[in-house]
Parts: sequence; C-alpha cells; structure tokens
Amino acid sequence: MVDYHITLRFLAEPSDINFGGKVHGGAVMKWIDQAGYACAVNWCKQYAVTVYVGGIRFFKPIFIGNLVEIRARLVHTGCSSMHIIVDVFSKRLQDADYVKNTHCLIIFVALGEDGKPVDVPAFQPSTDEEKRLQEYALRLMNLRKSIEDEMKEFY
Repeated sequence: MVDYHITLRFLAEPSDINFGGKVHGGAVMKWIDQAGYACAVNWCKQYAVTVYVGGIRFFKPIFIGNLVEIRARLVHTGCSSMHIIVDVFSKRLQDADYVKNTHCLIIFVALGEDGKPVDVPAFQPSTDEEKRLQEYALRLMNLRKSIEDEMKEFY
C-alpha cells in the first residue's frame, strides 16, 4: 500500500531568520513545497511539479531553534494532478505541544520522461475525515477557478 501522507521534522536554523528575528516566510514556503513534493512523488512514483499553492496564511511565527513539523497529506487526485494539504507546526523543544503556524493547499502534476502530464493513481477517500478533506479540496478548486476567471484580463 502506498502512503498518502508524509511528515518532516527538523530544527529551524539561524540561516532561516528574517529581519524581524523569526523564520522567514520564504523558508516556510520552501519547506511546504518540499513536503508536498515528497508526498506527491511517493504517491505517483513519477517526477512532479508544483502548479498551484493557495491559501497560505501565517497564523503564528516560527522561532529559531523550534522543532518544525510539516504534515503533507494527499486529499484529491485528478487525471494527472494531486491535491495535497500541508500543515506546518512548531514548538520549543522543551514544550509538549505544537502550535499550528500555517496551512495551505498545494497541487502537483505528475510528468513523464517527455515532460508531459501523465496519469496518477486515483485517491479514494475511505474515512469521514478523508471525505471531508477531499470536499474541502474540491471547494477550493472551484474558488480558484472563479479567481482565475476574474483575473484573466490581467494575464
């Protein structure tokens, strides 16, 4: 059975700091992309590229020396696309509980050796939670299409 989720853990390092003394948002976005990529490739067994990242909202800062946990979970597949929810948590090493720092949806497309999209295995949610998350991904997809339609004149 292929896993449809992955968890990465590591310490926030001094090289991740921004001018305000906290972890830079760009570093967090890089971690989100890395966790999403690992989850997508693990699912489809192909090279995959990011085609969309949406809804990133930073709730709480991450501090240097915090233990960071990135949870990426496949929630929906299209023909060649994989919709992955990514949650970022952190905590001081001496604390018991993580705090949620950010959440987003990231979409990858699997590519063949010729660089063209290829089919991915279908994801079939089996629990109520998986079904709820898939519905969430579909609602976000519809919202994204509405936003894209609105912005077409500016492309």
